[in-house]
Amino acid sequence: MPRLTLLFAMLSLFFLVLLVFFRSPFPLYPLMSWQDALGLLTPVALIPVYWAMYRRATARKSGGAADLAFMAFAAVWLLGHGMHLSANSIHNLVDAESQRGRLDLAGTDLYRLIYFYDEHLSHPVWYAGILALAGLLIAREASAPARIPAGRATVFAGVLYGFTLFCTFVEGQTVYLGLPFAALATLYTLRERRTLAQRPLAAFFGVAFLVALLLFAGWGLYWRGFPQFTDVKLI
Repeated sequence: MPRLTLLFAMLSLFFLVLLVFFRSPFPLYPLMSWQDALGLLTPVALIPVYWAMYRRATARKSGGAADLAFMAFAAVWLLGHGMHLSANSIHNLVDAESQRGRLDLAGTDLYRLIYFYDEHLSHPVWYAGILALAGLLIAREASAPARIPAGRATVFAGVLYGFTLFCTFVEGQTVYLGLPFAALATLYTLRERRTLAQRPLAAFFGVAFLVALLLFAGWGLYWRGFPQFTDVKLI
């Protein structure tokens, strides 16, 4: 499990954060960017790792309501990701064409609809799936813990994932979702701290949401709000 959480944290950092730096045209279809092309692999890389963590979370066999919940939450995750992938690709292309003076859709209903799908609908749906799966994995482990040692890799993975969550929710304009969940997850972790050494998923997500919560607090205090990284010219 510690290796799985580390793999999950590294994949999440790459696919949810670092892909933004791959905006050069994709050679096989230049209207797309490398960000778009690599983004197609995001669910292929992450959903199987979610499932592997879910299966190893307890000593129980699979089946029942928990499996149905996993499929439902994974479907929400996939719905939000797919919506964002296409809408963000079109949004980036429209903005690039506008900057070149070839096409200016600003102020039109078409642009407002693209922006709505990209920024206001896809992010909350996708990130709700992320939070729901995290909550399910923690609850699944707590119901029948397999008592796997957490280890240092779990803590390091939690720090990486906490940074990823912070970046994801700030840039996605969804701190209103991420911050309360991070606070609740941190309170839960503090309450269950005596058993964390044998509950790697609770330890992993506990560290992650604590790191995210601290970063949210620092960012909010510094900027007196939660502007996107693009708004303050950091990316």
